[in-house]
Amino acid sequence: MEDEEAAAVLKTVGRQIKMWREAAALTQAELGDAIGYGGDMVSAVERGVRIPKPDFLDKTDEVTGAGGKVSAMRKDVEEARYPKNVRDLAKLEDDSVEMGAYTALHIHGLLQTPEYAQALNEARLPAYTEEEIERRVAARMARKVVFERTPRPFLTFVQEEATLRRPVGGRVVLRQQLEHLLDIGRLRHVEIQVMPTSRGDHAYVSGSFRVLKLRDGKTLGYLAAEQYGRVISDPREAQVVEMRYGMIRAQALSPRESLAFIEKLLGEET
Repeated sequence: MEDEEAAAVLKTVGRQIKMWREAAALTQAELGDAIGYGGDMVSAVERGVRIPKPDFLDKTDEVTGAGGKVSAMRKDVEEARYPKNVRDLAKLEDDSVEMGAYTALHIHGLLQTPEYAQALNEARLPAYTEEEIERRVAARMARKVVFERTPRPFLTFVQEEATLRRPVGGRVVLRQQLEHLLDIGRLRHVEIQVMPTSRGDHAYVSGSFRVLKLRDGKTLGYLAAEQYGRVISDPREAQVVEMRYGMIRAQALSPRESLAFIEKLLGEET
């Protein structure tokens, strides 16, 4: 595991599963046969080195007669599946009333389709394992609940034109992604803008970042990185990030122009 918090959760879950298995007088191999997993997988889960899937927990609960106590750990396990930087960012998103994001290299995570997110993670070098890819894609999709939250936060995105043209996962995946952007961009609490490559004026060319306005009135900046993001909480630094984002939005195409631009790109992919 990449962080102590998640590792502690999985070790606790593993101890609970072992306790219920032994109470039911089952060996690891016998439990594995009963729930459709190998004994090695049961051993790994009990030692906290593998993340059990929801059906693993539910079937274990049923076979051991835990009365819902093993299944009840699904939420904790699900959160532990996500990388720590994703969990930390999700907490900020949950506490935000307004969020803005500028993305330079790929479609922003909150806007990605599952297929696009899968392809993006598969292309990464050094390569992720299949389990790591599954974990990261699941985490990314789980964060999309921000679009459905009540009250609705105001969400704005500025995408570099190049990110809309790069065929991550192939042309079919790109077409699905562009269609998804149009659907999301038509939501009343979402605005998507495109920064054309031809635009000479550009307030920021150093990478992706975000601005988050919290319920308590505080404004935070967030500088994105592949493995670790940096939260900017100092009011003066956050003010600079917010100002820069405002300038980028002013330089980009308007939301209406941007949707028309995406529609044009989609036509080119037909």
